[in-house]
Amino acid sequence: MKNEMKNENRDNVAAIGIGAMIVFIALILVAAVAAAVIIQTAEKLQQNAQTTGEDTTDMMASKITVKSVVITNTDDLYVTFELAPGSDPVTATTIQWLITCDLGGNGATDTGDFAGVGTTTAASDLTGTVQATVNPGETYTVQLDPATCVPTANDQHTLNVQSGTGGFTYEVLNYGGGVTNGEVVI
Repeated sequence: MKNEMKNENRDNVAAIGIGAMIVFIALILVAAVAAAVIIQTAEKLQQNAQTTGEDTTDMMASKITVKSVVITNTDDLYVTFELAPGSDPVTATTIQWLITCDLGGNGATDTGDFAGVGTTTAASDLTGTVQATVNPGETYTVQLDPATCVPTANDQHTLNVQSGTGGFTYEVLNYGGGVTNGEVVI
């Protein structure tokens, strides 16, 4: 009888050990699954942050900065501009402009690009040489000749410039009491 009790005690201890081992293995599996979920979530967040950063860089990589707009010949607009710092070079054909105005209560627009299409002269450097490519760190000029949204005394027009696939610039053209040659509107 004594040997039987001893064997029964050993069987109970073995059963408790096997149960503890099963619980331990289950805890390791749960921890492994939790770690995999955390790693996957961190990786997804990193990818989203990188994509957002790249999109922001693309938007700013070709942004036009308008330095001034001056009236010439009483209805033309002489625009001095440059690419924003850190921009990539942009071809003049990819720089689009749009002027919007409130023509008698109805919205009107003029449009073109900086390569001379529409009512525009081609983008030129400060020596007057026409440039097919606009480079960062250099100042350029272009003359816009709006057919519909002509400068009008005591009026406001909006100049929008989009460069390449991203950079978007918005400027308000404020015409004062006169629209004479040399009036600065920005």
